[in-house]
Amino acid sequence: MRRTLLALCLFTGLAQAAEPLTIDVHRDANCGCCTAWIEHLQANGFVVNDHVENDMSAVKQRLGVPPRLASCHTGVIDGKFVEGHVPAADILKLRQRPDLLGAAVPGMPMGSPGMEYGDRVDAYQVIGLDSERQDVVLSDYPAN
Repeated sequence: MRRTLLALCLFTGLAQAAEPLTIDVHRDANCGCCTAWIEHLQANGFVVNDHVENDMSAVKQRLGVPPRLASCHTGVIDGKFVEGHVPAADILKLRQRPDLLGAAVPGMPMGSPGMEYGDRVDAYQVIGLDSERQDVVLSDYPAN
């Protein structure tokens, strides 16, 4: 009995550890790069709740995304915003940072997830926003 209970606890712990992360993504209906970013998230194990919005400016304002960090779509995970073409690996970094309100890839840099058109890759940074609304660089991605 004790061995069975131990095995059950171990199996339950592994099953919980393997649960996919869920992210809400708010986007405009006419945005192709937004759906490409959603595909990037899904390919990296995220479950995406896709919300088509009529007023993305209002969504960004409600979620506390500063205009200087704005891009086209906005995700929400663990109550934190994920603005623009943030790589899945950096969303995982964000989840490990309780000091951050969110993360963003400002603009729409070529070569970032969802913006892979042709061979061009722009340099870009993933910027975290701390509780004092200051920018913190989470990652640097070089140009090719």
